[in-house]
Amino acid sequence: MHADNSPEVTRPESPDRLRRERDFLARLLALGAHEDIDPILREGLALVAELTGARQGYIEVRSEASTADPHAPPAWWAATGLRDDAVERVRAALSRGVVAEAIATGNTVRSPSAREDPRFTGRESVKANEIDAVLCAPLGTTSPVGVLYLQSRRTPGPFTDDDARLVETFALFLAPRIGQILARSAETSRADPTAAARAKLRLPAIVGSSLALARVLDAVVLVAPLDLDVLLTGPTGTGKTALARAIALNSPRAAGPFVEINCAALPENLVESELFGARVGAHSTASRDTPGKVAAADGGTLFLDEVGELPIAVQAKLLQLVTEKQYYPLGSPRPVRADVRILAATNVELESAVAAGRFRADLFWRLNVVPIRVPALAARREDVPALVRHLTDEACRRLAFPPLVVAPSALHAAESADWPGNVRQLANTVQQAVMRCRAAGDDTIRRAHLFPEDAAGAPATDRSFDAATRKFQKQHLLEVLEATSWNVAEAARVLDLTRSHVYNLLNLHGLRREP
Repeated sequence: MHADNSPEVTRPESPDRLRRERDFLARLLALGAHEDIDPILREGLALVAELTGARQGYIEVRSEASTADPHAPPAWWAATGLRDDAVERVRAALSRGVVAEAIATGNTVRSPSAREDPRFTGRESVKANEIDAVLCAPLGTTSPVGVLYLQSRRTPGPFTDDDARLVETFALFLAPRIGQILARSAETSRADPTAAARAKLRLPAIVGSSLALARVLDAVVLVAPLDLDVLLTGPTGTGKTALARAIALNSPRAAGPFVEINCAALPENLVESELFGARVGAHSTASRDTPGKVAAADGGTLFLDEVGELPIAVQAKLLQLVTEKQYYPLGSPRPVRADVRILAATNVELESAVAAGRFRADLFWRLNVVPIRVPALAARREDVPALVRHLTDEACRRLAFPPLVVAPSALHAAESADWPGNVRQLANTVQQAVMRCRAAGDDTIRRAHLFPEDAAGAPATDRSFDAATRKFQKQHLLEVLEATSWNVAEAARVLDLTRSHVYNLLNLHGLRREP
């Protein structure tokens, strides 16, 4: 159905018409096979512009957020026949003119000349853009998800009834498909808050879907493309090295080297030459010029792990590298230019180290331009099962073992356990479990493989701290469930846990509501 202010215009019948319609429907079906909205809009707009002879075209799909705020930019859009610098201006004008009319009425709008059409002549957008022939259709009728707009034909005259039917067929065919993609995307985002960041980044070694991890990845999305130094903080073993590699992999320096140096692992008298290199004769073992890690990272990324352990004297030279992008190799009178991006990591509270005089305040503020706090594993417990499965696969590949599966009881136990050493401790525990499992000739990692000291047959007199913790955990969980009449959602709120974690604890401790 379409609103029209022009006499009916039809094109003469042609032997090619049936063939064109078949071709159009075949191309529509091909569009519907896409799993992403962007190619649907881009290819779909090109198709309708070609078949209707439109000079300019614009198509958009709005998310829930942009629908609620009409001034917000659309979530997805495509344009044809419009220069890039004009798209924003045209979109803003159209949103207050013909496009708004189509969305408000849910009907197709067609006019032979918008400048002379009484529905549009008073609108500034029409006057400013000198719009003549117009054809505009919402994507969907009851609740449009977007809009398709065409203006000005390549040949003289208005858009025809055939053009309108073609555009309406296009809109009616694609609206449900776009709705399905939007619904699936919304469901994925609710289930996995990291989905949006993962769609923009390459993250081969970052496992998990917790809200805590999502916040970190959102920060990576912002900083990775910028050539700024980044300071990663957080407890030991949380995966700061993997995150630094992810930042480098998603930066303009991705093709360059990634050079890592652990500042805490080197003797103090070797740190400077290891980092900046040394000229022959600079010290007793310098029998030749030796390039340092900074030179090795030229054109790429230098990762300084445990930067808080650098000696004060070396910190001064690092400050020069950070501020001036040059440094002096040990024993050299001339500076060397350095084209490196610096990522630094520490599990030390550098503010306290600055107050104690162990870390230079000026270096701290230079490195702390973009700080990212990496959470402890305790803050992202829901990621533990996925991590255990990933680490199991990794250990099997590394040890050349056949693949192993992980029993649900083992996953529940791992999620409920304390991991003061974070992901590093979990990785070591999983590797040991893989070896125990294979030694026993089993193909499934069970709870006893992960926690041999806590096997199901452990004596009741176990008075270890872990046993006491589990006993308290079970009792406290039972008390909260009884206080909330076994309402798991309410118990999760009281315990400040996710519902899935509460269900895992119920399974782990064998708790069931009595009839």
